[in-house]
Amino acid sequence: MLRWIQGGISAVTGIAEPEYGKEYIHSVTERVEGKQPFRETTREDFFWQHPDHTNVETVTFYFSNLKTGVLGFAQIIHSNIIGLHTAAQFTFRIFDSRNPENLNLWTSTKLENFRIEDANFYADNLSVELSEDNTQYHLVSNVNEQSIVDLTITRLTPGAKLGDDPATYYGDNLEQPWGAMKHVFWPRNSCVGEIKLKVPKKKTEGDETKENEEEEDVEAEEFEERTLDFNTKDHCYCMFVMAFQGMKPHHAAKAWNFVCFHSEKNTFVLMEYITPKSYSNTKVSVGIITSDKDILGVTYDNNTLHMNQEVDSVGWNVPKYIRVELNGVKSDLKDEEVSEGKEEHKIKAMIEGPLENRIERIDVMGEVPNFVKNIVSGVAGTKPFIYQYADSDNFTLQLEEEEKSKGLAWVEVTFISESDVVTEESYNEE
Repeated sequence: MLRWIQGGISAVTGIAEPEYGKEYIHSVTERVEGKQPFRETTREDFFWQHPDHTNVETVTFYFSNLKTGVLGFAQIIHSNIIGLHTAAQFTFRIFDSRNPENLNLWTSTKLENFRIEDANFYADNLSVELSEDNTQYHLVSNVNEQSIVDLTITRLTPGAKLGDDPATYYGDNLEQPWGAMKHVFWPRNSCVGEIKLKVPKKKTEGDETKENEEEEDVEAEEFEERTLDFNTKDHCYCMFVMAFQGMKPHHAAKAWNFVCFHSEKNTFVLMEYITPKSYSNTKVSVGIITSDKDILGVTYDNNTLHMNQEVDSVGWNVPKYIRVELNGVKSDLKDEEVSEGKEEHKIKAMIEGPLENRIERIDVMGEVPNFVKNIVSGVAGTKPFIYQYADSDNFTLQLEEEEKSKGLAWVEVTFISESDVVTEESYNEE
C-alpha cells in the first residue's frame, strides 16, 4: 500500500501508523533555521480554522496570581472526529499552589449551540471575544455554577509565533499534508476580573456518612461559595495560547512538555513535543522569553531534562525535577545578523525546579467521550496521562548573567505512547 494511502487511513481510523521516516514530517523549526524565528502575531492568526476533517482546536488562558499563589486555566476545546461529530467543551482548573488542600477544583462542561465568528467563540452562557485592535480578550463563562468566570486579558507584550507559518506538517506533500500542528501565543498579559467558585466543603469526622447504614440516603454534597479577585495590584498575569492539532493525538506526538512561568519582570514559556517513531522521534520545541513589556527571544533549540525519574503505578517514568534551557537569538535581529552567529546576538534562559506539588495525574482516556476512546484504545502502547504541577516557591529563572529570580510556575508533563527507539530527543527514556 502506498504510504500516502496508509497515512490517510490511519488519520481517519486511528490505527497504528507505519514508520514513514524523517522525510514525512516538515517541522516549523527547520524552516526558521538561520533566520530570525520571532514573528509578531496578527488578529487573523487567532481565527478558528474548524476544518471538516479530524482535528482539535483549543484556546487556553493560563492565569497566575503572584501574590496569592493561585493559578489555573480556562479553556475552550472545539473538536471534529472523522468529519462526522463536532463538539465543544469548557474546561477549567484552579489551584492554590501554597495551600493545595484549600483549593483544587476541576470542571468540564459540554457546550451547547456553539458557533465561531473569526477569532470569537460563542455558546449558550459563554463568550470569548477578541477586540478589533487585537490587544484584549474578554472571557465570560456561566456554563457551570462551580466555576463562573469573567476575565479580561490585555496584552503586555506583542503576540509571538515561530516563523511566518508556525505549523508543522505531516505527510509527503506540503501542499496536501495529512496532518498539522500549530501554536500561536500571547505570552504575557495582565489578567483582571473575578472568578466565582462553588468548592466542595471538607467533611469532618462528625459529618461522615455511616458506611453500614445502607438504608440512609447519602446527603447531597455541600459547597462553599468563594469569589476570587484578579487585579494588577496582585501581579495577576496570563499566558494565552491557541493550538491546532489536525490529526489524531497519538499520531502527532508521543510526549509533551509544557512550562509557563511568570515573575514580576519576566515570562518564560515552553511548548514542546516529540513525535512517535512513525515520524522519527522528531522534537518540535517553541520557547518564549519576555521582559515585562517586550519579547526578548523566541527559540527552538531548547533542551528539556527530566531528572530524578521513577516509574509510577501507571507505568510511566515520571520526573521529580525538571530543567529547561532556551537557546536562541535576540528578537530585534534581522535575518542577516542571525546568520552571522555572533555570541552577542544570542540569548539564553534556564528555568528549573522540583515537581513535588502535583495538581493531578489526568487519565486522558477517562476524560474523552466513548466514541473517541474506542478509536484510540485499540492502539498498542497508547496510554495517555497528563501530569500537572504548580509551584510558587521553588522554581527559578536564570536569564543570561542576571541573578536568579523566583516566580509562579505551571508545568505539564504528558506521556501518550511508548517508543521502540530511544534517542537523545526522547525525554531521557530508559
